[in-house]
Amino acid sequence: MSRKKNKLVKGQGGDITALFSAALGLLGTPWRVSSSQLDADGRRIDMQLECDAPRLTCPHCGTIEQPVHDRVERQWRHLDFFQFEAWLHARVPRVGCTHCGKTTQVEVPWAREGSGMTLLLEALALELCACMPVAEVARRLRMKDKQIWRRIEHYVTEARAKVDMSQVTHIGIDEFGWKKGQEYISVMHELGPQTKRLLFATEGKDHQTVEAFAQDLEAHGGKRTAIAHACADLSAAFTKGITLALPNALISYDRFHVVALAGEAMDEVRTAEWKQEAALVEQELGHLTPAERRSILWGMRRNPSTWSQTQTEAMHWLQRANLKSARAWRLKMGLREVFTKARHHNDAKQAATDLKRWMGWARRCRLEPFQRLGATLKKHFDAVVRGMLDNRSNAYVEAMNGILQQVKRAARGFRTAANFIAIAFLRMGKLADLPASPFRPASPRMTTPTIHRA
Repeated sequence: MSRKKNKLVKGQGGDITALFSAALGLLGTPWRVSSSQLDADGRRIDMQLECDAPRLTCPHCGTIEQPVHDRVERQWRHLDFFQFEAWLHARVPRVGCTHCGKTTQVEVPWAREGSGMTLLLEALALELCACMPVAEVARRLRMKDKQIWRRIEHYVTEARAKVDMSQVTHIGIDEFGWKKGQEYISVMHELGPQTKRLLFATEGKDHQTVEAFAQDLEAHGGKRTAIAHACADLSAAFTKGITLALPNALISYDRFHVVALAGEAMDEVRTAEWKQEAALVEQELGHLTPAERRSILWGMRRNPSTWSQTQTEAMHWLQRANLKSARAWRLKMGLREVFTKARHHNDAKQAATDLKRWMGWARRCRLEPFQRLGATLKKHFDAVVRGMLDNRSNAYVEAMNGILQQVKRAARGFRTAANFIAIAFLRMGKLADLPASPFRPASPRMTTPTIHRA
């Protein structure tokens, strides 16, 4: 038999069409699979669906037994059939209603209106995008990534409209650089004792982003006056936004950001000293190899418990040297110890005393970056102390920023901030009203052992 004759295989049998009808969930509806055609060389199967009912319920007003006006040809991509692309074709009826006078196309049970994909295929795409790069999902499903992005935005928007924020009282705020060129997205997370999730994301990092969050909160059943605690970094814009938009929120400055500022001050001291006072550095550390000097750089930034043997020895020599860098490292570690002690003892008075003592040390250290940091902490003293004691720190928000970095890599090819925000909600918003996975486990088949007699 020639290849041309083998190319198309048509099915009209009742068994196969009944099987496809059941698999598509059409039993009990006016729809049925009337025929199927397999194109082995073209790697696709096409199924024709029919609705022969002469009268249907009007989709617009609900009046029953209205005449079918005409039928419009439509097609949809479905889940693959084995290794073949599967396509559904149907002549969709339009009902000419005698009650409301409108001619309206009926909804089909396997796809939403205006979509060229079935509901099951859209659900599969969303499930894959929650754990795979969008470009890879598009490649595996043999479609363009733009088609995937449209589905993500549609279903995320629908699911977010049903999100309940009525119990939100504690939030964490941070910004995330989603694109080169100072392009930022501000994110607001819930930091409740039971629920932690992404609540809101918007472009920019000014104080208006907090007002936008407050409006979104109220649109989802929450109250801006119910926000009792807001954790943020020492951003003046976020501080202003919280003060204006969330009037009852106590601000706490995240301890991780404060210690990070001390790390930045330490790096500033080290960089200036090693460039401007190279002769003194050479005198103090000239006996170290270039590799050991690089170990000092990394050892100053890392936790001592994670030092390698080389870094431990290099940091030993740094502490014996008469360098500003050594004093800067001790100041950073001193502030870190103040925060650690406050976390363990949970004593507000002692935490305030320890922080004031460190600020005095910073003021007298003759290192300008630490003097500036001490002045900043003094300006926001109460909020910094709250951040020292509060267990709902931005640690979760920082961890979520790590996931946002993964999202950024996974969303290769995203063109707009809206795309990025949509995939962030898909992965981090804990949305409850997304389509269910089409691949639920099958029920075990109960079989009777076959006995073969000789």
